[in-house]
Amino acid sequence: MQPQCDLRGLWLLLLSLFLLLFEVARAGRPVVSCPAACLCASNILSCSKQQLPNVPHSLPSYTALLDLSHNNLSRLRAEWTPTRLTHLHSLLLSHNHLNFISSEAFSPVPNLRYLDLSSNQLRTLDEFLFSELQALEVLLLYNNHIMAVDRCAFDDMAQLQKLYLSQNQISRFPLELVKEGAKLPKLTLLDLSSNKLKNLPLPDLQKLPAWIKNGLYLHNNPLHCDCELYQLFSHWQYRQLSSVMDFQEDLYCMSSKKLHNVFNLSFLNCSEYKERAWEAHLGETLTIKCDTKQQGMTKVWVTPNNKQVLDEVANSTVTVSKDGSLHFQKVQVEDGGVYTCYAMGESFNETLSVELKVYNFTLHGHHDTLNTAYTTLVGCILSVVLVLIYLYLTPCRCWCRGVEKPSSHQGDSLSSSMLSTTPNHDPMAGGDKDDGFDRRVAFLEPAGPGQGQNGKLKPGNTLPVPEATGKGQRRMSDPESVSSVFSDTPIVV
Repeated sequence: MQPQCDLRGLWLLLLSLFLLLFEVARAGRPVVSCPAACLCASNILSCSKQQLPNVPHSLPSYTALLDLSHNNLSRLRAEWTPTRLTHLHSLLLSHNHLNFISSEAFSPVPNLRYLDLSSNQLRTLDEFLFSELQALEVLLLYNNHIMAVDRCAFDDMAQLQKLYLSQNQISRFPLELVKEGAKLPKLTLLDLSSNKLKNLPLPDLQKLPAWIKNGLYLHNNPLHCDCELYQLFSHWQYRQLSSVMDFQEDLYCMSSKKLHNVFNLSFLNCSEYKERAWEAHLGETLTIKCDTKQQGMTKVWVTPNNKQVLDEVANSTVTVSKDGSLHFQKVQVEDGGVYTCYAMGESFNETLSVELKVYNFTLHGHHDTLNTAYTTLVGCILSVVLVLIYLYLTPCRCWCRGVEKPSSHQGDSLSSSMLSTTPNHDPMAGGDKDDGFDRRVAFLEPAGPGQGQNGKLKPGNTLPVPEATGKGQRRMSDPESVSSVFSDTPIVV
């Protein structure tokens, strides 16, 4: 029994010596958990306002929040920390003199979620600058001198939710950041206020969902005044979007080197904004979105008859899809009316009303079916063409007559005939008539060497004047000439 007790005592002595040596080593090792210029509280390191020209070395690997703001840092190189800080989720670098950041500077902090680079001297954001920060959610870059933003500067940042770029010198709107289905699918806030934006992609901004427009801040920019800009912000005001309601007085535009509030553009005579209804034609397929100001809300649709629209109903033309949109299959006239969407979220609830107008005709019918207006227009054109054909292409009555027998006279082409009230040519038949009634009518014959066109005499030809006869007598004209000398224009001699 004595040897066993001695062996047990030896093991206890060795264990005590090991624990003692561990404590001595722990107490005597260099203090790397808190650099001399920093204040430490658990996993938080505050090195602020120490006029540090460089980042302290030997940062502990368990650091979760590192505050290096209000110092004299000018460059952030790839080797700014030799230790890989996998637990770091917040890095504060504001109020320094940073003018250069290496594209590999964020490799040691792959799990960073909050990065503050505000109030520095950055001028450009190069491509793939933040590509290593795939878990980043908030990025602050306001109050710098940024003039150019590369289109690939924010690639591979699928978790980014808030991006602050205000108080810079940006003149191009980065549409690639907010366009639907773009590289930042979770972005809910983009602050571009107090920059040098003059023109905006207005049609593209109109198409953005409300949850993006609600966090798109554009105030204090020298925007160009026009009615389309007024309609854009009036719509946002109608929807009570925070980006407009919080900064109504700071939303202005430039016209003739003067500032004007975007909601007071009376000099442009812009039409008042009115919420437009959805329009559809008979038999169309239509999808109406419940455009809420927040993502992930629970949505319920109610019909104009105050009946809830269910998700899936057999033989129903109106259903609700998985994303909360209202879907119409072969819309009918009776489907028209005001539909209401009730959206419920964690922070607030929202109610939206959408009016649907259904026209009682199809937009694209059969090929033999024409629109009423088009049919009327074609009928008018055909009527005008037929009238013109009748007026100008119908042959004249005198043109249809055959070729007249040429006159037997070879002399002058002008023949005369006496019109009388008596049917015969007896010179004695008119003895009892009024002596004053003596009228001569001359007709132009189309043939003859002395005539021109239309029976007119050529120069040098004269009319044969009949000799004077006794009172009460009439000179009988040649019967043969009476039947052959008719012309278009009678000449009274």
